[in-house]
Amino acid sequence: MSAHAKSISLTVNGTRVEASVPPRQHLGDFLRERELLTGTHLGCEHGVCGACTILIDGEPARSCITFAVACDGRSVTTVEGLDDDPVAAELREAFSAEHGLQCGFCTPGMLVAARDVVLRRPDADNPAIRTAMSGNLCRCTGYVGIVNAIRRVIDARNTNAG
Repeated sequence: MSAHAKSISLTVNGTRVEASVPPRQHLGDFLRERELLTGTHLGCEHGVCGACTILIDGEPARSCITFAVACDGRSVTTVEGLDDDPVAAELREAFSAEHGLQCGFCTPGMLVAARDVVLRRPDADNPAIRTAMSGNLCRCTGYVGIVNAIRRVIDARNTNAG
């Protein structure tokens, strides 16, 4: 361990991870380079585009502007950690059906953010979905398919709950 590295212990996708990291290493770089979780995409690296969105203790966060050392003792979930998540599965199916995917670069962050919208805002109408997703940018789709996919999942879950 170098003189400036810090030891951290965190849970990544349900697995305990202990590592020595530089104090200023961003979580996105840690996840991609050390943990080889390349589903977390780094776009702007300024916290603006949302491609790097992951969950920290269940809350969406930008991994490009979060230091790995700040996650010591916390739980981190990447898009890979949502493989068995039922809401994420519904969203993946809906994104495909509604053509909410094109190049795929923004998709991991979109899925993580969309999952939060579905769980946190089951009453969201289309303008509310657009507002909730406004921190995730897509250069390909025009957002209609993304909004329709989220709407589809919200409507299906509300119908099944009622």
